[in-house]
Amino acid sequence: MTIAIGQSIPDVKIKKVAGDGAEDVNTAEFFAGRKVVLFAVPGAFTPTCTNNHLPGFVENYDAFKSRGIDDVAVLAVNDVHVMRAWARFTGAEDKLVFLADGNADFARALGLTLDLSAGGLGTRASRFSMLVEDGVVKQLNVEEAPGSAETSGAARLLEQLA
Repeated sequence: MTIAIGQSIPDVKIKKVAGDGAEDVNTAEFFAGRKVVLFAVPGAFTPTCTNNHLPGFVENYDAFKSRGIDDVAVLAVNDVHVMRAWARFTGAEDKLVFLADGNADFARALGLTLDLSAGGLGTRASRFSMLVEDGVVKQLNVEEAPGSAETSGAARLLEQLA
């Protein structure tokens, strides 16, 4: 079942890019006591994710921060090494928190997975964005088509924060 507004973030271990290394992150602890914008992409370095989805969150980082957001985080079903390379490639490593859900455990726990096996990509995170306050989902925007980044884009979430 897909997580809904008003529900708590599930407790799952994932990895966070941390300089040249990685940190284990417990999702319940990561979101506790803070306001976090989380957006997910089917894969790092993929065209829509890199060219259309991620840039809006980088460009609007200061606007999110001015609205009391503690962190803007991006999640993908990729390993932490790929996520680190993507952070550096996009120049967003000093703004966004890059979260690696290598086995799709968190995406599955959220009920937000996408089966891209036909294209050789396996199980991926659905494209979505959410606002999480103290571990509770306050806004949730899920894309219907993985090649689109409108419903889950930064502009939509900023409107919801107004």
